[in-house]
Amino acid sequence: MIEKKDTRKIATGKEGEKIAADFLKKSGYRIAEVNYRCPIGEIDIVARDKNELVFVEVKARKSSTMGYPEQAVGVKKQKKMSQLALWYLQEKKLNDVHARFDVVAVLMLPQGNDIRLIRNAFDFIAL
Repeated sequence: MIEKKDTRKIATGKEGEKIAADFLKKSGYRIAEVNYRCPIGEIDIVARDKNELVFVEVKARKSSTMGYPEQAVGVKKQKKMSQLALWYLQEKKLNDVHARFDVVAVLMLPQGNDIRLIRNAFDFIAL
């Protein structure tokens, strides 16, 4: 059974992903996929920014009490995103494509959302 706290976290995450997708569209990105799932995990957003394929990790929080959302994208998450990106590229047969990792940090505050886009947030980590 999912606890109430977990349900709130999931709802915050889903709301953050929608806010991030809308923000990216307004910033000129073309959304290819939202919540791409494969056997090893999930990529929040896959998009195109000009001639680059962008794997986007969305982090959303309702307050900064536990730090800023982007601080939650540590080395472990970066490794996982690298694995997921490889899986995606192989599955879609995308060879010789320029790709990067962006992070969208969404702080959902009563006075309005604070949205930060970190382009090229991290490099690919080979396993």
